Amino acid sequence: MKNLRNNVFKGLFALLISTVAVTGQETDDATPEPTFNFSGTVDTYFRASFSEDPASPNTSFADLNGFSLGMANFIVSYEGEKAGFVADAVFGPRGSNAVFGSVRESFDGPGYGFSSEILNQLYVYYNLGEGVTVTLGNFNTFLGYEVISPSANFNYSTSYMFSYGPFSHTGLKLDFALSDDISLMLGVFNQTDETEANYSRYTAFGAQLGLYGQYINFLGGDGYAQIDFTGGFDLSDAFFLGINATTASLEGDTGFSGVALYPQLTVSDDFVIGLRGEFFSETDGFGALVDDGDADNLSLTLTGSFTSGNFIFKPELRIDSASSEIFAISPTETADSLSSFLVAAIYQF
Repeated sequence: MKNLRNNVFKGLFALLISTVAVTGQETDDATPEPTFNFSGTVDTYFRASFSEDPASPNTSFADLNGFSLGMANFIVSYEGEKAGFVADAVFGPRGSNAVFGSVRESFDGPGYGFSSEILNQLYVYYNLGEGVTVTLGNFNTFLGYEVISPSANFNYSTSYMFSYGPFSHTGLKLDFALSDDISLMLGVFNQTDETEANYSRYTAFGAQLGLYGQYINFLGGDGYAQIDFTGGFDLSDAFFLGINATTASLEGDTGFSGVALYPQLTVSDDFVIGLRGEFFSETDGFGALVDDGDADNLSLTLTGSFTSGNFIFKPELRIDSASSEIFAISPTETADSLSSFLVAAIYQF
């Protein structure tokens, strides 16, 4: 009888412990713990052009010659139950080019650097309700197919549409997740790429409509307007086609437009090969290609991407052909075409 009573007590105790454990597990699932993350990238490359002088395309990043540096990118983020932040710092040539709109000098005076020259992004966000998030601060642009981070782009060099569009915005935006496949973003910002403050004293407005993985974007203000489409389709398990098209105008006179296709073929788990074919055109000397008149450029970029763990190796061949002689191929010569080759090494963590 005593053994029976002991067995009953043991059974009840085990049942109580298991119930508490299950209840605790359910509570943990219902209320996720806040998370703190540290991530980033480091990249470097070698680049050469097939001309007498080491000329480069008129696009951002990957434009230095010989053995060159990209950037070190360190991202600290915190995600709580309702709110969080992202602090994204960049160092190196690619990082400096990405935050060229940082202009305010430090309190130590001229020659001591700029107060925001290493900030690629710095923002806080708050979840107002189910599917509604408000973000305040500086964040990378929502326009375009390509981004600043070398690990998030398939091609290592960048397109003309990316290079002459916005890099970042400082302001306020509202993101609405209307369903699993439909989203809406509305925002108000300082002038494009002015990181710290509204130095130009005009307000820009932005909007993005996401429909089943395809995005229609708008940015406008003070005579500037840009409409952009970004998307892509999985044509098979191994073949993806990305698409970007954009048109921008300034004061209704000068501007640019372009379209790019990004076909990518997955050869194996470790290797993908892809092509970027971009046609870019400007009017009334926008400044991307020429300072006066109209001009256009066709660029073909063939990239291979080999991945091993956190390491990415990218060999790349690029050919640019313009309607004007815009490439300086020697101290005394210019040409309307340019071929170049690079190999890039990227580590992401």
